[in-house]
Amino acid sequence: MVYTSRSARHGALLVGTFAVLGLLTACGNGKDVHTNPPITASGTAAPATGTTKSPEAGTSAPAATATGAVPAAPSKAAPSASGGGTATAAATTRCHTSQLRASVGRNDPGAGQENFPVVLTNTSGRTCTVHGYPGAAFVSASGSPLGPDPKRESGSPTTITLRPGQSAWAGLTFSNPGISGAKTATPAALLVTPPDERDALKVVWTGGAVPVSGNSSSVFLSVFSPGTAP
Repeated sequence: MVYTSRSARHGALLVGTFAVLGLLTACGNGKDVHTNPPITASGTAAPATGTTKSPEAGTSAPAATATGAVPAAPSKAAPSASGGGTATAAATTRCHTSQLRASVGRNDPGAGQENFPVVLTNTSGRTCTVHGYPGAAFVSASGSPLGPDPKRESGSPTTITLRPGQSAWAGLTFSNPGISGAKTATPAALLVTPPDERDALKVVWTGGAVPVSGNSSSVFLSVFSPGTAP
């Protein structure tokens, strides 16, 4: 057995202590060769939304519009009509005053009656319809009415389709004043109002005197028929 002096043992203990301290200092220098390198994730950062909750991994939030709302799916467009077929309601609506021209045809007298066709012609570029009776009124040069408004004859109104350039006519009839003895006046114009319209068309009257009062002074209108005369 080798004898070691007390001073030698004390020296060895100090050396061991310094060795341990040196090892601990080396481990705390922040450089660990065994540490894995940092992982860099690619992608685009989302804008802050005011909440600390992060979206779950593997999901993506829908893009927001300028107002912050998620854009709605586009509505499904209605199929468009193709080819020929029945005209749509928009293409065959009622004829308006602005689409028509009024005229009065030649007198066709008979059996003591005067018979004038009142004609409406489609001057527009689209198809439209007339139905029923026109409105009419005789007026003087100053625009004053002459006699009562014409009455309606009995009849069965039908819808007349007018393509551009086509016409419909209604009969304007009254008893010959020379036979009936009614009081007369000579109008300057006849105002013709298309069915269901408020604005009238002015036609110069060249048919002579018309009854305005007295016996058998009534003037009558018939329903519209296709064409310009019977």
